Amino acid sequence: MTRGRRTQAAELEVRLLREGLVESQHRVQAVVCDDRGRILSVAGSAETATFVRSALKPFQALAVTTTGTLERYGLSDRDLAIICSSHKGQVEQTRQAFNILWRADVDPSALQCPIPPGKKSPLEHNCSGKHAGMLAVCQQRNWTLNSYLQPSHPVQQLILQKMAEILGMPGDEFISARDDCGAPTYFLQLGQMASLYAHLASGNSLDMERIVRAMVYHPSLIAGAGEFDTELMRLTEGELVSKTGAEGIQCIGRVGEGMGLAIKVMDGAKRAKYAVAIHLLKQMGWITPSVSESLAEMFMVLGDVTRLEVAGDLSLL
Repeated sequence: MTRGRRTQAAELEVRLLREGLVESQHRVQAVVCDDRGRILSVAGSAETATFVRSALKPFQALAVTTTGTLERYGLSDRDLAIICSSHKGQVEQTRQAFNILWRADVDPSALQCPIPPGKKSPLEHNCSGKHAGMLAVCQQRNWTLNSYLQPSHPVQQLILQKMAEILGMPGDEFISARDDCGAPTYFLQLGQMASLYAHLASGNSLDMERIVRAMVYHPSLIAGAGEFDTELMRLTEGELVSKTGAEGIQCIGRVGEGMGLAIKVMDGAKRAKYAVAIHLLKQMGWITPSVSESLAEMFMVLGDVTRLEVAGDLSLL
């Protein structure tokens, strides 16, 4: 990521309006980078650091696409999509996660993601596809299955290596912590997240290009009907790849253009990151006015008397 330049500007603000009066406010930071790591525009600070959470999943999927695991077990783009997903535990989605395990001859009891409250199986956890992918890699490489979530395990070290290569940094410089599903997640600057998504969307890597294709061709598996990632990718028809993360993280890449956007809502509010994403995508011309209007109706109009508005814009550097 480019350093030595001013990478700070005014933050964005999301306001909840009730019959036109401000009821709540959220502070938001955002960064746009290209696939050379150059910061193109910013709101807030590109150096703001936070956990990337589930927006890391397309890069965790590189363990599958770079090891021959897809070919070994005959996995499809639908399988790759569910590996990248934060799904809703619907039948279509849990069956796809199970398919990965079945093809790799791994018993579902090997999954170490939690069983969600009120559910019966870890397959219904929103990260089950990611975990199934990790287990398939372990099976293919003859790595132990029962410790696959440990940071020192070869599959986690492989994921770290791939991320470090993309960002051009030594792997031992990254700070990790356990995500809610038990897998490692990483403490990254917003500029680094934006750079990751610029690389993902650039088309310069066949392994990442296949991940993007799987996500944009099968958006219903990535989240689910009515969810932001699914609706954005469905409406933009392959032009944008999108992945949300917990605690106010949203990352988007412009396919074929080598540009990435990373958003962080400082208080973690989900509603605010979607409002900012729509606002900035429209500002940058990454979505059409009709797509912007459709998304705004779904994610910015919250009720008969409440809606969200965004104040501020990205600053060019």
